[in-house]
Amino acid sequence: MNLIFLGPPGAGKGTHAKMLCEKCGVTQLAAGDILRRNIKEGTSLGMLAKDVIARGELVSDDLVNGMMFEEMRALRNAKGFILDGYPRTIGQAEALEKFLAKEKIPLAAVMNFDAPEAVLVDRLAGRRLCQVTGKIYHVRNMPPKKEGVCDCHGKPLLTRKDDEPETIRHRLKVYHESTKPLVEFYRRKGLLYDVPAEGDAPSVQKVLEKLFEKIR
Repeated sequence: MNLIFLGPPGAGKGTHAKMLCEKCGVTQLAAGDILRRNIKEGTSLGMLAKDVIARGELVSDDLVNGMMFEEMRALRNAKGFILDGYPRTIGQAEALEKFLAKEKIPLAAVMNFDAPEAVLVDRLAGRRLCQVTGKIYHVRNMPPKKEGVCDCHGKPLLTRKDDEPETIRHRLKVYHESTKPLVEFYRRKGLLYDVPAEGDAPSVQKVLEKLFEKIR
């Protein structure tokens, strides 16, 4: 089963994609994580994307499309995937549609995670990152056992550049301008399912599980 998770930064797409992948045996393809991996490894894509991501802006469609298509081709014999944070523009969605048709890869559904902006800002501003594994904590909702320190490695937790207040505001502005139009794009195709995402993780998971039963 192949899915797309849409929604603004902080809506919980990554958290719920990871949880569902563990339950269903599909693979999470998180565009942001893949880009950051390229940056860390110093690939040509990573070098091009580094400054753009730090400003909270979008990497060019051609670069992102090529990267994601390569990841999907590598999963041809897998149970399926969840695209997390991709596509982000109408141009990317149209290119993805052509790619999936050419490769004969079916798209089951698009989940649209929605939450009030105040909730999104609170989630992002309180997010902290393990510098070794990338595990995400939250200062209030999912705090580490010792404040500011990773449970597993004992190293100081990091605040990502794109989770700082000024960048958060810019990321949300970019989302509304470039990514939100995808909601109607997929709704017109009959693929979209709305997911109220302002609640805690267990309550949102229950909503997703019911939707999964409907899709299957």
